[in-house]
Amino acid sequence: MALLMEPGSEPLTEGEKADLEGIAAIKESAAREYKEEGNKFVKMGRKHYADAVDCYTKAIAQMGAASLSAPSPDASVLFANRAHVNLLLGNHRRALDDAEQAIRLSPSNVKAHYRAAKAALALDLLPEAVSFSRRGLEQDPGNEELKKFLARVGALEIEQFRQRAKVQNAVYTAKDLTTALERRKLRLGKAAFQELTGVKKPELDSMCVLHWPVLLLYPEVMSSDFIKDFPETELFSQHLDAGAETPLSKSETLKYFLEGTVDSKSLQDTLDEEDGEHDTGSGCTVTPSSEGSAKWIRVKEGTTLEEALQHKDYIIPGIPVFFVVSRKSSFYSEFKAGNWSLP
Repeated sequence: MALLMEPGSEPLTEGEKADLEGIAAIKESAAREYKEEGNKFVKMGRKHYADAVDCYTKAIAQMGAASLSAPSPDASVLFANRAHVNLLLGNHRRALDDAEQAIRLSPSNVKAHYRAAKAALALDLLPEAVSFSRRGLEQDPGNEELKKFLARVGALEIEQFRQRAKVQNAVYTAKDLTTALERRKLRLGKAAFQELTGVKKPELDSMCVLHWPVLLLYPEVMSSDFIKDFPETELFSQHLDAGAETPLSKSETLKYFLEGTVDSKSLQDTLDEEDGEHDTGSGCTVTPSSEGSAKWIRVKEGTTLEEALQHKDYIIPGIPVFFVVSRKSSFYSEFKAGNWSLP
C-alpha cells in the first residue's frame, strides 16, 4: 500500500524505506481487520448495521490518500460494502455516493454497479439506474441479477414515460376547457348532485363546441333525467337549475377538470377568475344572488345551453342541472313558493 508523501520528502535511506513499508503493512492489516469486523456486524442484523458502517469507514481511513486517488480494488470493495449497508439502512444517497466511488476505484466491481443501480432506483433516478445496470453487464454479461434488474427498471422507465404523457395530456385538456369557459364568461362552482351523475366533465370538440353532461330534475313527479351529451348550441324547453354557493377560481377549475384523470397537484399554474354576464329568459334555475340569497333564473324555450350558462347570476355546479316544471301545472305555484323537495 502506497503512502502519500510531500514532494522532496521521499525516504533517502534503506532504513527509512523499511519504516514506511512497515507502517503501510500495519495500516493494511488494520484495514483488513476493520473490514472483517464490519462483515460480521452485517451478518448480525439490522441493529448492528450502524456499527458495520463505522467499521468500513475506519477501514477506508486506513487506506491512505494515495490508495483512494488511484485504481484500488481493495478500497473499491470497502466502498461497495459500505454502500450495501447504507442501502439496507435506507440511506440511498449515501449508498449511491459510495457505489460511485467503488466504481471509480475499480470499474470491474460488478457489485458496485449493482448497488449503484439499486440506489439510483430508490432515488427515482431511472436513467441512471439503467446506465449503472448496463455498465455492470458490460463487466459481467451473464449476471442474472443485473439482467432482471435492468428489465425491471426498463419497464418502470416506460411506465413513467406513459404516466408523464398522460399527466401532460390531462393538463392540456383541463387548460383547454378552462380557457373555453373563460372565453364564454362562464363560472364554475363546486359539483352538485354527483350521487345522481357521478363525476362527469364537459368536452370540447374539434369545432370548439362544448358538450355538457346535463341533469334534468322533475320535482313534480320526483324523477330525473341525465343527458350525457348536450352540445351548448342546442335549444331546450323550460329548465330550472340549482347553482353552487361560490364560483371556483381558475386554479380550482383546472383541478376539477383534472379530477379522476391525474393528480391535481401536478398543476402549478395559478389563474385569476373572471365573471361573465349574459341575460336569458324563462323556466327557472336556483342559484345564490350576489347578496347570498337564492333566486330563480328564467330560461326561455328558444334559449341555447350556452346562453343559459352565460347568465350573469349563474354558477355551474360542476355540470348544468336544471329543474323542469310546466307553467300550466298546478305544481308550478307550489314550486315558486318553495313548497317542494328534491327528487
